Order: sequence, then structure tokens, then C-alpha cells
Amino acid sequence: MAVNAGTQEEHVTGRVWTMRLDPYGRPSAGTVRLSCSRPACADQRLPNASAGRKAAVAHVNTHLAHIRTGGGPRPGAWCGCRAADCVWHTPDPDTLPKRRTGARPSAGAVRCGGPVVLAVYADRAGRLWRIAETCARCAAATPDCRVLDTTPPPARPTPAPAEAGQETAQKPGAEHKPAGSTTRSGAAAVLSDHSPSPMSPVADASSRAATGPAPVPHARAASPATTPGQAKRWGKIAQRTVPQDLQPDVLRLELIELGDAFRAYQRRAEPDLALLAQLHERKARAFALWADVTGDGSLRHEAKRAESAAQTTLDMHANRGRPVGDTVSADEPVVERLLTRSQAAHARTVLDYVQTHAPHPDAEVRLAVLLLTLRAARAGTGNITGQDLTGWLPDDAEQVLERLIAADWLRLHGTVAETLASRPEDPTGFTVPTLQPAQPRPFTFGKTSRARISGWAQKVVGDRKIRKKKLGATTRLLALYTAAHTRPDGRLGHAEDGGLHLDKIAAFCALPPEKVTEHAGLLVAADWLTETDTTQGRLHGQLAERALPLAGLL
Repeated sequence: MAVNAGTQEEHVTGRVWTMRLDPYGRPSAGTVRLSCSRPACADQRLPNASAGRKAAVAHVNTHLAHIRTGGGPRPGAWCGCRAADCVWHTPDPDTLPKRRTGARPSAGAVRCGGPVVLAVYADRAGRLWRIAETCARCAAATPDCRVLDTTPPPARPTPAPAEAGQETAQKPGAEHKPAGSTTRSGAAAVLSDHSPSPMSPVADASSRAATGPAPVPHARAASPATTPGQAKRWGKIAQRTVPQDLQPDVLRLELIELGDAFRAYQRRAEPDLALLAQLHERKARAFALWADVTGDGSLRHEAKRAESAAQTTLDMHANRGRPVGDTVSADEPVVERLLTRSQAAHARTVLDYVQTHAPHPDAEVRLAVLLLTLRAARAGTGNITGQDLTGWLPDDAEQVLERLIAADWLRLHGTVAETLASRPEDPTGFTVPTLQPAQPRPFTFGKTSRARISGWAQKVVGDRKIRKKKLGATTRLLALYTAAHTRPDGRLGHAEDGGLHLDKIAAFCALPPEKVTEHAGLLVAADWLTETDTTQGRLHGQLAERALPLAGLL
């Protein structure tokens, strides 16, 4: 319960319901407990995390149905996030100790404001769900938060009879003062502390001071002017509601139209990567300025993500087809590359890491280490099924798992037999101790690149013709190595020297150099390579046309 100091009017604190998934019982059993903060809801015991998440989502939907039936968010409620000292926002490292000690948020924190909304939050780990009545600004500043319902705006007050009489008494032809002008000037005075920062959204502090003020991003499409008495346009972008009182107004219109542009792009029948990169660049500039205006650190984080997305999209656009400078006929198909150039470079880093850190030099062990490393590269943990293992190693999966466990390179959340019998709907978790966050991080790529590189390796190892020929782990490692060291035209190795060193191939594939020719011939028979030549201590060759989308561009 909170009291407004100006009017002594009591406001009811916003309602909050929290659902959590926590481990229950022995860690190896995988049992979880679903608990709800509502006293009438009893705890539930679920056999695994997958079943727990399904039950939690169903529980959240049941709560939402009851809330909406009861009228949705309450207009007079006080922000539930503010009642929790706004700790649901992404904390600023400089203010984090103060927030934990109960101090007021810093001056750069998001100010509460806007209508009361009904928001649902789900963390990315799938362990916490929260339904809350908050203000629109707190909901927009909270990562992974989605607004489901908003209270209607308050009714506009009708003019007093005396004022109406004054307007009627005006003489024809007399100069008429536009209605609402006093309101606008008053609003400007109230919002004077929200004036935009003169700093550029993309430069650092030193360059901003040197270059001076940066222009506000202009809206790409003309918007109808807001006439006096007409409600302002509203919109959403990146699951954030654009505040109607955001200043400057051109920034508010840019954010609204950017949200409309992204939604229009999602409805396109064909992708246009150049257009998508432009949208991400506009979003990065607009969100950086939005962060300068409001002092919200999460907006600046979103701006950096948009910059990264723009660069990645440009790389993908550049990787479609041949390199810049080559001539491509109109009838020649464009190759859709699975990996960008930077992702291909990260893939080669993983190959080098596995060659150095695999606990055994056998090809079967090295192949399993590579694919498990790609799944656990970010957090040191991942999931696996028996179908995955038998697809990678049809005859040696059990033996390889036991060797990895004996070397303490791998820890399964169950027995080897349970892992081989696990299905996609109930995978087995595993941990790689050397890749856990407490250890030095060997890789710098993000979660999107990790998923893309892991999918690339899966496609190479599980290639249909390679599986049909029943090629072993050594030949599959050679297929991975050749795909990762290919030019855009499909030739192996760099253009200046040509080919791949036989010694380096042999060291990665765990076989003698004189055996490389034999396994390269097996890849030619599987239509992975069209030709090979091992003269002068190098493997020369050409990737088959069907394998070009998997080429890791050098």
C-alpha cells in the first residue's frame, strides 16, 4: 500500500504472480518442482524440466484467463515493479550495490509512468515466469517482458459551462487562439527534464564531446500531424511500447514507424537482406538516442544488439553467391550460405580447439568431442539424445561415451544406457567441465553463431550421401575440414597458395598423411568432392555443387 504525498490518495499496489521451476530430489533424477506465489496454488512435482515448462506455461495461461475475465489490469494500481524498487530492470553495474541495499534508483534509471499494463515475463533459462501489473515504462525497460493488456486512457474532461460560453461569445472574424495551445506549453514545461541528450547515439563519450550535437533520426515516411485535441499515435517496437510523451517527437515517430516497418518486413514473401540491414541500422541509431533521452541502459544494450544484427545481415547478404568482383550471369543460381564469413572463422577456431583438447586422439572420440563442444560452447551444458549419438557414431557411441566419462571430459545427467535410449522429447543433459563459465572462455561467439555453427557441423556429419556410403568418423572429419577451408568458388585452400597441407589434415583427422588420399577418394565417391589431387604435399580439390551452401568461406 502506497500513499501519494501530494493528494494523500491511496493506491493499491500492482498484483504480482510468480511461477518458478526448481530442482527437486536427487540431481541425477531430473525431477523439478513447480511453485506459484498464489497461496491457493499447491506445488507440483514433475518428472523432468520439459514437463515442468509445459505445466508452468499452462499455469500461466490459466492465471491470465482469470485476470482478463476479472477485468484485466486495474487503472488505479501502483506499479508492481516500482514497489519492488524497480529491480526487474536490467541493473546498471554502477548502481547495482545501491539497489541491493534498498537505495532509491539512480537519476539515470527509468522513471515510472504511462498507463498500467498487464505484463508477463519469462526468463530465457525457462525457470521463472512472472505476471504483474506495472507501468508502461517499467514494462518497456524490463528485458524478456511482453505486454498483454493495457488500461484504457482516462476520459477527457468536458469544458466548464463558463468556458463554453466564452468560446460562443467570440465575435466572427476575431483572431481565434488554437484550442489546446495552453496544454501544449504546459506539457513542454513538464517534460523539460526529458530533453534529448546532445550526445551521438553511436560515438563514445570522447568523440561525442568533440563532434558536438548529432541530428535526431528522421522518420522515413510522412506521418499525419496531430491536430489539437487528437490523440497521439502509439506503437510498439521490439516488444516495447513507445511512450506517448517521449520527446523529441520526431524520435517517437521514428520508433513507431520502425516497428511498423519491421512488421511489414516479416509479412514479405521473399527476404531482402539489404533492406533488413537498413532497418537494423535505423533501429540502432534510434534506440541509442532513446537511451540518451531516458538514461535507460537496456535501450543502449538493445542498440548494440541492433548494430550487431545489421553487420551480421550485411555479411549474410555479401555471402550470397560469389565474392565481390566476380561476374554472375542472370541465369546462374545464387548460393545460400549457411555460415557467414565471421561464423566460418569461428568454426575453424572450434576445429583447432578440439584438435588440441580432445582427451584421446582417436577419430571417433574427436568427432564426438567436436559436436558436444559446439552444443556446450556457451554455458558448458547441453542436451543430447540417443538418435544424435547413433547418427554420429553408428557402431561406437557407447564406447566413446564411456571413454569421455572416464577421462572426466564429459559428465552425463544419467547413465550411458539411459542416454542412448533417450528420445528428442526427453533428451539427456550433459556437462563439459572445461567449458563452464568458471573456466577461461575459449570462444567469443554469441548464442546465435553457436547454434548456426552447430547446425552446420550436424549437416556435414549427417550428409545423406555420406551416411548412405557408411563412411567412418575419419572420413567425416575430413569432410568437416574441407568444408571449413573452402573458397567461395568451392576450391580448397587459399587462392594464393592453393590446397590444404596434408600434415595439417592428418593431424586433425587422426590418420597418417599417406592415408589422406584414400579418404579423399571416398568423399569423391560420395559426391562431396568432385576431384582431388595430393601432389606436392597438399590436397587440391573442388567441393561438389550440392555442398557449396556448407562451405566455410576463407
